Amino acid sequence: MEIVDPVVQQYAEKYTSTEDNLLQEIARFTIQNHPHAQMLSGHLQGKFLEMVSHMCRPRRILEIGTFTGYSALCLAKGLQADGLLHTIEVREEDARTANSYFARSFFEKKIILHVGDALNIIGELTETWDLVFIDADKENYINYFNLVLPKLRQNGFILADNVLFHGQVLEKEIIGKNARSIQAFNDHILKRTDIERLLLPVRDGLMLIRKR
Repeated sequence: MEIVDPVVQQYAEKYTSTEDNLLQEIARFTIQNHPHAQMLSGHLQGKFLEMVSHMCRPRRILEIGTFTGYSALCLAKGLQADGLLHTIEVREEDARTANSYFARSFFEKKIILHVGDALNIIGELTETWDLVFIDADKENYINYFNLVLPKLRQNGFILADNVLFHGQVLEKEIIGKNARSIQAFNDHILKRTDIERLLLPVRDGLMLIRKR
């Protein structure tokens, strides 16, 4: 199911500031070469991530799910002068691709890429997060959220991607494993009283969460 009408998407992109050259290159490479290119954040969502980062002016960002590096570079644009972004990718090939783009960017020394299981790596990081972006395996969304929330500063933000999961969460009977996991995550967020939440129908659904 298309969550956003492609005509609306095209119109929105027309009136959204353009990507820089490196982001355009990442997008082209991913679309042409990656079997899961649909996982790319892309122009509209990438610009939204960039805007949120600029509004927050974070010192420490955590991204769970690097993919080919597009979203990390968008998020890094709002970092403070002494800021750092930690990003975690389980697939070594995608990590190598992302790292090659990070090395060519202005943010080479501001992005730390970790390769491996995010559930283990998150616990090893001793940072206090200002902004977290969750965009990894859907079965562990609740686990990721529960791990990062205690390390998120008060009034810090978490963004979770794919919370509409191709519209499958809107069905009367949710069949797919990933869709069921996302529905469980959405319900988990709904029940909490220690956060504020906003579900945005951007691309495949973004949940914006603020820690009270």
